Amino acid sequence: MLTSPVDDSNILLHLLNYSTFCLCLVSKIPSIVLVARAKSSKGFSLKGLLLELTGYVVFVTYQIHHAAPSSTFLEYPILISQDTVLLLLILYYNGKAKHSLIYIALFVGGWKLVTLQDWIIDLAMSLCTLISASSKFASAQCLYQSKDSSGVSALAWSISCYTCLARMFTTIMTTADIQVLTRFAVLSSLNGFVLAMIFYYRRDVKKVE
Repeated sequence: MLTSPVDDSNILLHLLNYSTFCLCLVSKIPSIVLVARAKSSKGFSLKGLLLELTGYVVFVTYQIHHAAPSSTFLEYPILISQDTVLLLLILYYNGKAKHSLIYIALFVGGWKLVTLQDWIIDLAMSLCTLISASSKFASAQCLYQSKDSSGVSALAWSISCYTCLARMFTTIMTTADIQVLTRFAVLSSLNGFVLAMIFYYRRDVKKVE
């Protein structure tokens, strides 16, 4: 019996959704383990992490507000939780643990603000791609300045590359939202760029050894 194109597309959509969700369950764990073991945030950009968190919060709020299928953003609460743990660790090892309360208050206040009016969340989503892209540039800048990627997880960035690419396809197959599609296209490229930097500087360290 022949399988219809519709059935094939549904299978692919479910596969991409489930694989993305499962990978995101552990995507930040390698980074968390690296920071905890090293007791150092060397190679990590605090600014980049804060921008990434902001992008995640805005994106998931936008998707919920516009009643997008939950399967297209289900991993984001998990990513937000893992990034929060990573943020607390970085602040702790940088001797700035007290600042965590300030960041939490800012994120909660910002989340409340973007949900006040439709035009605010739509504007925030328009800026979301720029915010998330800035987080990747900040991470790349941090790597370039330190020229040491030993404390950065290549696995975590590889997972980010895959999940962004997967979300490009799921967006095309579901909502076809241009803002969301643009976001994932830009982030896929930048994730790949940062991953290439991680391998490049890791190779340089091995040469020195």
